[in-house]
This record gives sequence, structure tokens and C-alpha cells, in this order.
Amino acid sequence: MAKLGFFERQERARRNTTLLVFLFTAAVLLITLVVDLVGYLVTRNVEPTAHFGVWLTSEQGIFTSIAVVAVIGLGSLIRWIDLAGGGERVARMVGARLLDPSSQDPQERQLRNVVEEMAIASGVPVPDLYVMDNETAINAFVAGYSPGEAVMVVTHGTLTQLNRDELQGVVGHEFSHILNSDMRINVRLIALLAGILMIGQIGQFLLGSAGRRRSYSSRDNKSQGLAIGLGLALMLVGYIGLFFGRLIQAAISRQREMLADASSVQFTRNPEGIASALYRIGESSSYFQSTGHASDVNHMCFSETVRMRFAGWLASHPPLEDRINAIGPGLLARFRNRRRDDVRQARPTVEDDARGSLFRDGLQDMVAPLAGRHTTPVAPHTRLSDSAGVVTTANEEYAQQLLRQLPDNARTLLYTRTGAVQYCYSLIFHSMSAEEREQALSGIREARGVLGFDPALIERFYPTLEQLGEAIRLPALELAMPALRKLDPEERRGLEKVLTHLVRADGRVTLFEFALLSFIHRHLSPAGRRADKVRFRRFADVADSLGILLSLAARSATESPEEAQKCYTEAVAGFEGRTVDLGPLRDNVSSRALQEALIRLRALSPMLKPAIIDACGHCILRDNQVVVREYEILRLVADQLDCPMPPLPVAAV
Repeated sequence: MAKLGFFERQERARRNTTLLVFLFTAAVLLITLVVDLVGYLVTRNVEPTAHFGVWLTSEQGIFTSIAVVAVIGLGSLIRWIDLAGGGERVARMVGARLLDPSSQDPQERQLRNVVEEMAIASGVPVPDLYVMDNETAINAFVAGYSPGEAVMVVTHGTLTQLNRDELQGVVGHEFSHILNSDMRINVRLIALLAGILMIGQIGQFLLGSAGRRRSYSSRDNKSQGLAIGLGLALMLVGYIGLFFGRLIQAAISRQREMLADASSVQFTRNPEGIASALYRIGESSSYFQSTGHASDVNHMCFSETVRMRFAGWLASHPPLEDRINAIGPGLLARFRNRRRDDVRQARPTVEDDARGSLFRDGLQDMVAPLAGRHTTPVAPHTRLSDSAGVVTTANEEYAQQLLRQLPDNARTLLYTRTGAVQYCYSLIFHSMSAEEREQALSGIREARGVLGFDPALIERFYPTLEQLGEAIRLPALELAMPALRKLDPEERRGLEKVLTHLVRADGRVTLFEFALLSFIHRHLSPAGRRADKVRFRRFADVADSLGILLSLAARSATESPEEAQKCYTEAVAGFEGRTVDLGPLRDNVSSRALQEALIRLRALSPMLKPAIIDACGHCILRDNQVVVREYEILRLVADQLDCPMPPLPVAAV
């Protein structure tokens, strides 16, 4: 299988959405025809009709068709509205418990460590973690409408039966679904299948209702018999709907699961981890026992949640053996030859787990410490778009080192709502003088309750910011996102207002302050949960916005106006032509102009976005060094274009 980049995978996710709509429409049409046929057979003795085609265009046929489509549409709409809460709603639907960040349980802390390392390395916010305490099977899934509000749900069996390498393989698989834009279509699939199954549920209701009435009275046997016959027929239609639902799940899901397995190996550099997890499922089970929604989330999970017939056709996941053989042809035989009753190696302690290497290739810590590092050497000829949605060994090593250097007290504070809010304040106050802080604090009325200023807590973050420097600012903000997402809508809006006031208090907005506000708005506002619609498929449509962004990149990456002009000319050369003119280098770029430019560029087709990332990268990497100001431009652009960007690839020292 050809290796796909992040933007190609996004485009394929959009095509999968089109395929889903087509399959759903086809299923609705076929179910409607089957119900029409049932209606024709039931009523032809009452009102004789020449043949089915005539009945189909009669008043009864048209009414029946409209009623079936309405019932299916209503069922899908109800579930669609029910799932408007995104990943959090799906987690509650299956009875999962939100994982407490301060939990001292070694297995839960191990899960959080693995997830946080993967999140920092991949450049996406840390997802909220949930545990299905009553499920002993090995399984997991991610849900949500965007990476910024994703949740990861794991079963109790996943925590207790898998070692760290196996758990990491499962987490890497689920992060692939986040990076490949699979989550949104998975949640939509739940809603659409609910409508398809609605006809069968009505049949079950009619059958049960007729049976109960028959037990109390023997009158009107004819109508009861008709109700029973109709109920059985609709239940049969329900099974047909279930068949089509499974068929749609299989069409959408199977290939993505193989891609996610391959991506997990790519992320972790440890094929045996995920392969061993799959083998353990074969030894035990992945089927849910305690939730009534196992079938609803089957297509979202790491492995099958329910048993089914005709699994070769209708399963949402390829057979376990096929998945293991695809990862490594000799792995299955190796697992089978091992004694199944071998004593599993003792689990590492939490301290060892936090300090241990995530991979088996023995990489050492980076030579230079993070503290005081103002520039980062990068490999020559690096194409930043190739890093989108990819986790490398260097990224993981960087994330591990960063987490090891982050003090425990600061990390614990980031897991609380109050601590996360105060950390946001500290990012702004840290570079201010005492007089500037007093001026910034004046006139703020929204800062009450959890948003109130706590100088003691704010100052507790200063040593960390001074010790680790600018390198910790955005990664620590990503660690704080699960806690910030727990703010209620009014508190989220209040936080954004307070931060905006603090940033503008001195009459200027630095690039980092703009990035901070953009990140908060993108991941905490309702608008951030909505998928960006593709409105532009040519660079000519966004030429002015592209010129604004590249002007900022060129000026930030150079010291003199002459060098900025040269850098800008080089960056725009790949876009300009007979129909595209990005205009001259802009002397000044206001925060409003930059914000509007990024909004328009977000609406570009995913296949056009790599060129923008690489053009910004050309400016940033001209000297094969990245200063903090340049890195903040990179992360700002990547985040606003919905493109997870990991730490930069470090050149060999």
C-alpha cells in the first residue's frame, strides 16, 4: 500500500464521507422498497391492484414511501442531536468514567503517560481519557468531531491485561484515527445507522404490543393477527437494515483499521507491541458485555465489540490473524510458539514508566538540554508538510525528555481547572514587569470564580518557564487542554475575554500572544468543533490571504528588509503564475488581518495546504535553524489549518 501523507489522508476522509452518504441513501431506498412490498402484500386483498409497480405510484404507495423515509430520517436526526456533544457524549453513552488526572492508580497513570507522550509528539491536544470499568475485554476507541475535543475510551481489560508496549501500540492505533480525520465520520455513522435500524425497532414494538394484548383478550383476532404479521415483516426489514448497516460499517472501516495498525507501527517503531495486543485479544476477548451500545460503537473500536455471523463480509475489522500478518509475517507464528502460561514480566513502577524509553531502539536523550535552548538545528532539505500527522522516534524522544523535565507540581496543576487557567495567565504575565501587570489587571470584571487571579499559583509556574524556556509553553498548554475543556461554556467565553484583555493591555500583540489566543479560541469555542468546509480549490481564490501569511513568515525569519524581500520572493514563487498574484511584501501585518487570512486559508482543499506549510517552512528553515519566534509561526499556521505539527525533526549533532 502506498504511503499516504496527512493531507492525502484528510482528502480520503472527505471521500469516505461522500461514500457514506451514497451508501446510506442506497440503503434507505432499498429498505423503502422492501417496506413498500410488505405494504402491497398486506393491502392487495383489500384493494386489488394490477401489480406492484402500479401500487407503488398510488396514493398508498407514495404515503408508505414518505412515511418510511421520514421514520428513518427522524431516527437519524434524533441520534444526531443526541450526539451533538461529540466524544464526551459517546463516552457517557457507553457508561465510561472520566479518568481523574490526579489518580494514583499505576495502570491509569501509565495510560496517561503514554497518551501524553503521543500527544506532544504528534502535535495534537491531549484527549480526555475515559475508562469502561465494567468491561474486562481488551478494546479502545476515540470519538469526537475534531482533535481539539477528542476523547479516548479504554476498557478496564486494556489497562489490566496489556503491558506498556502493548498499550502503546493500542494508543498509537487510536491516535492514527485522530490524525486521519476518522473520528467525525465514525460519530456520524452511529447516527445514520440508528435511522436505518428504526424500522426493525418499530416491528419489535408492534410484535410485543400485539402479544401483550393477546394475553389479555381474544377479541379482534383478525386485527391482532394483522399486527403480528406486520410486526414480523417489519422485524424482517429490520434485519435487512441491520445487514445494510453492517455492510456500510465494513465498507467504511476495514481499510482504515489496517491503515491505523500500520500507522501505530510507524509511530512507535515497535511492531510487536500492537501485534501482541491483537494476539492477546485472540486469547481472551474484545466483546463488550455491560453496555447496550456495543453494536453502535463497533466500527469505532480497536477490535470487534460484538459477535456476528458472516463476519467475513460484515465485520468492521479484518480478522485478527490478517492484521497480525500484515504487521509482520512471522509475528503470529512467534506468538503461537510461546508458552501461553509464561509468567508476564513484572510491570514497571510509575516512576520507572515515566523515565523509561518509549521505544526499543535504544535512543539516548538529546545532547543539548531544553533549558536555555534558543535555536534548534534541523535536518537540511526538511519538508515540514511531510511531518504533518506523523510521529517519529525523534519526536517521541523530545516529548519524553520534555515531560521528564517538567516538575511534578507544575504538571499536577495543569490537570486541574484552576491550575490550567492560572497557567494561561502565567504565560502572559511572565514577560511583564510589575507595573505592566497592574495595568493589565485593571478593568477586568470577568475574572471571578475559577477565572479569578491567584498570584501564588501563577508564580508557581514561573520557575518552570524560566528553567525550560519558551520550549515548554505550547506543549504545557496542550497538557492543560483536558482541564480547560471542563470549563462550562460561560467560563470558556470568560477566559477568552480575560486573555484578550491582558494581551491588549499594553497596546501591542506579540506573535506568541496571538498564537495563544488563536489556540484557545480554536479549541475551546463551539466554532472549533465544526469541520471546516472546503470553499476554495485554487490558490487564486486566497491569493491575498496567502500573501499576508507569507509576508509575516518572511519578516519574522529575517533581520533586514532586503533579506525579507528576498525570502518573500522565493516563498511566493511556487504559487504565482498567469492567474495567481500574491502581491508585494506587506510592510505590516495586523492581528486582525492575520486572523482573517488564516480563516480563509482553513477553507482550502486539504490537498493545497501542504504547499502553504512548506512555503512557511522555506522562510523558517532558510538557515537550518529555528528560533522560538519562527517555531511559534509554524505551530500557529499548522494549528489554524487543522494540521497537527509535531516538534521539528532534529538534525544529527
